[in-house]
Amino acid sequence: MESQQTALPKLYIGIDIHKRSWKVHCSTDLFSGKSFSMPPDPEQLLNYVLKHFPGFEVSTAYEAGCCGYYAHRCFVSYGWESLVVNPADIHRKGKERHTKTDRIDAQLISRELRDGRLESIAIPEREREQLRSLFRRRNDLVKDFRRVKSYIKMQLLYFGIKVPEEFDNDHWSHKFRTWLDDMVFTYPTAKATLQSRMRFFRFVDQELRDVSTQLRRYCKVHYKKDYMLLRSIPGIGGIVACGILCELGDLRRFNSVKHLAGYVGLAPGVYQSGDNYRVMGMTPRAHRLIRSYFVEAAWQAIRADPVMQAYYRKHLGKDTKKIIIKVARKLLSRTLAVIKTETPYVIGVIE
Repeated sequence: MESQQTALPKLYIGIDIHKRSWKVHCSTDLFSGKSFSMPPDPEQLLNYVLKHFPGFEVSTAYEAGCCGYYAHRCFVSYGWESLVVNPADIHRKGKERHTKTDRIDAQLISRELRDGRLESIAIPEREREQLRSLFRRRNDLVKDFRRVKSYIKMQLLYFGIKVPEEFDNDHWSHKFRTWLDDMVFTYPTAKATLQSRMRFFRFVDQELRDVSTQLRRYCKVHYKKDYMLLRSIPGIGGIVACGILCELGDLRRFNSVKHLAGYVGLAPGVYQSGDNYRVMGMTPRAHRLIRSYFVEAAWQAIRADPVMQAYYRKHLGKDTKKIIIKVARKLLSRTLAVIKTETPYVIGVIE
């Protein structure tokens, strides 16, 4: 009796992606395979697979990084299974932790893919991915804005110029800006330095306002329902709501608050060995930008919502930083509940 092939042979491709080249390792369920370098072109990898592995069921994986999801979308369009994985999820044995090359990385990804130990990160749709780029541009501008303000204050301090008490705060009013413009130095070079920094300050200030307006307007139009639900929560303003929509995507994809808290990084790290048990503080694996936004929003929430304020006061006497993390976790739980139930939050209602 003739035997018939009832299942397609499987090909597992691990790729270490870089800007100028890819290191690729191909293996199957029967042999460990081979490694090679190639230009960063998904089309060339397709031609290689069609030539050397025709009729194989193909699975690919590569680490998330600066090259984005273009390669992933190409692989999916070829009918392949494609995973984009967090580098921390790739298991390394003891020796492998101390030896790192592109070839070894590709082999590890291929091995983990073949053994079924890899899970893909959430891949955003193109619209949300490009909206995310605008949100991150705003955060770049915030950093530039803080930096140029520090440079200006540094110059005043260096030359021994004391800022009037009415202007000595984080808010730079028009009067303070005029005071800086009218400042007189002994020599024109110092004045030219300050004028240059003030021009850059005004440019960044205007860019930050324009980008923030564009971001809020887009979210209001295209994600109006979720945006308004988030805005109903005390402490979550327009920019924080945009950040949640851009970086976390649709919160309905999270199964529980525990799942969401682990993703954001508002979950404790725990160490236990026998009778030795201790909490290690917040987990280092986090979405650091959104975590910082929730912590800042928590400070606003305890001022605007009596329920949050009571929760904060209940823990008074403990470390203030630990208390605000508890409030941020509660705010995160509230955010998920509002989105999943699609019910706006009502201030003062005890949960």
